[in-house]
Amino acid sequence: MPNGIIVIDKPQEWTSMDVCAKLRGIFREKRIGHAGTLDPMATGVLPVFVGRATRAVEFAGEGDKEYVAGLRLGLITNTQDTSGQTLEQRHVCVTEEDLKRVLEQFQGEISQVPPMYSAIKINGKKLYELARKGKEVERPARKVTIHSLTLESREGEADFTIRVRCSKGTYVRTLCHDIGQALGCGGCMSSLRRTMAAGFTLDDAVSLEEVQQAEDPAALLLSVDAYFSGRPVLILKPELEKKVRNGMTVILPRTAGFDGECRVYGESGEFLALGRVTGKKLETVKSFFSV
Repeated sequence: MPNGIIVIDKPQEWTSMDVCAKLRGIFREKRIGHAGTLDPMATGVLPVFVGRATRAVEFAGEGDKEYVAGLRLGLITNTQDTSGQTLEQRHVCVTEEDLKRVLEQFQGEISQVPPMYSAIKINGKKLYELARKGKEVERPARKVTIHSLTLESREGEADFTIRVRCSKGTYVRTLCHDIGQALGCGGCMSSLRRTMAAGFTLDDAVSLEEVQQAEDPAALLLSVDAYFSGRPVLILKPELEKKVRNGMTVILPRTAGFDGECRVYGESGEFLALGRVTGKKLETVKSFFSV
């Protein structure tokens, strides 16, 4: 059975779940999940986890992400992007220097009010379900971190391209909306392309067409330990490997030379688990070995 990670360059107008459904058919594997939902309007990096690799999905959504977004000034919509209903249009008289000064205000830790058209639940109801009924409810602001925010280019009087590197939970369309508000002319997101997620970039990505046309789609899968490549490696002797396979805490014969999370392998080279070392003690955080 196929096991591993495939990074898809998600096409526009597909949902993230559409991509997973297509891959279930291609790989004939029910256990498929993705890291970091992309709206249908968005394209770009969508890491998809297949088979046993789905055990890593819970870790994959935690990292920073990078996007290239279209910013359209002077247009305010109910969805905070150009797919929504126009609420207001305003005249735009903004220079590149004006925009750069405002972008500086949005770097670092900021507060965002989640958009109504989002999957966040308030009192058990998804916000977008309420929004489609014409309802608006109060949403508590959330702290997110914008690590970098730069102006990439100007395409017209009101259209710009920005690059955003941000923490989990950031809404780029809300960022575009808020930038427009700060400039006094309003704004929304006109396009979105994710260039990095879960440590993977567009260089790692393949299209759905490439997967469909591949003689052996499983050959395109990255091993699950690729996601944990920044952690140190710990190779166990057979007697200690057996304890890990049995779910036991392992006492190492000597200190590993580090404390913290690591990739745990058997002598055969099989990736066994994501582990955590404290002194000479090794505990399993998540196992990935075949049964």
